[in-house]
Amino acid sequence: MKALVFGLGALGTVFAVSLKSAGHQVYAFVKENHLPLLKGKTLKMTGLFGNKKSEIDGYFTNPEELKSFDLDLIILTVKAFDTEKAISQIKEFIQTKTFLLIAQNGYGNYEKATQVLPKNQIILSRVIFGARLLEPGLTEVTVFGDDVVIGQPENAISKKTLENIAEIFNQAGIPTKVSDEVYTILWEKIIYNSALNPLGALLERTYGELAENYETKFLMDKIIDEIFETLKVYEIKLRWETSEAYKIHFYQTLIPPTAGHYPSMYYDLKNGKPTEIDALNGAIVNLAEQKGLKAPINKFITFMIKQMEKVFSTAN
Repeated sequence: MKALVFGLGALGTVFAVSLKSAGHQVYAFVKENHLPLLKGKTLKMTGLFGNKKSEIDGYFTNPEELKSFDLDLIILTVKAFDTEKAISQIKEFIQTKTFLLIAQNGYGNYEKATQVLPKNQIILSRVIFGARLLEPGLTEVTVFGDDVVIGQPENAISKKTLENIAEIFNQAGIPTKVSDEVYTILWEKIIYNSALNPLGALLERTYGELAENYETKFLMDKIIDEIFETLKVYEIKLRWETSEAYKIHFYQTLIPPTAGHYPSMYYDLKNGKPTEIDALNGAIVNLAEQKGLKAPINKFITFMIKQMEKVFSTAN
């Protein structure tokens, strides 16, 4: 397979190293100011997926360079706030036989892609392993919640094609499965991230610590309640009929294997980088308000993260 990883942060580096180590052709699209930090460097991965290293086949910074470049798969791993720009760049060079895999956090990435590209080229995924970028080109897989799930929400891509891609990922050491319910499964992750990430970032606490504290648990419960109320109006179905049923799964099944994990949002704030709050709690607020609902806890959490972004960006 000939793949392009679009965005070589923590997650992108995992995909790049894993696929290249499995014998595939791998290229990366990076920001121009990141190129000197990466070009000619051996990419390395440590942590739960094992220790691997590889030199990928090339780097690109300009869409023009890719216009006559045949690719089988583009893996989009940029932060959600960069999605629109990334999609507009990908549109310039993606060919009709090339698939785009959305491997990002939050709501709105798939929706933005489908406004620009045909649905029969867009694959949605739910990625629930966590990685931390120790330095450019060096990533550590710190947590594994479940297999990557891929699918096409509107069945615009054959299951056989999706299974072939999943098998490539599995052989590369990234556990992956195909599901017709990928959109629902992604929403379950959005709920998980919205409840944990901003509070973990604001209070500098692990997921487990948030769940053990009465006050933070109360706030997480309210965040989850507001999301369920919003999704009900949009008729987005989950595996749980009520927020109370989901919370049992959340506290008993989801949090224990990731209890020692700090959210990536915590590291983003510390490093003075923008967060993905607008694709998480901020997106919930927007969706709720479009239907005349209110999501006050999500709105307050979004406000607090945005204020902290300003504080840390100034400090850095």
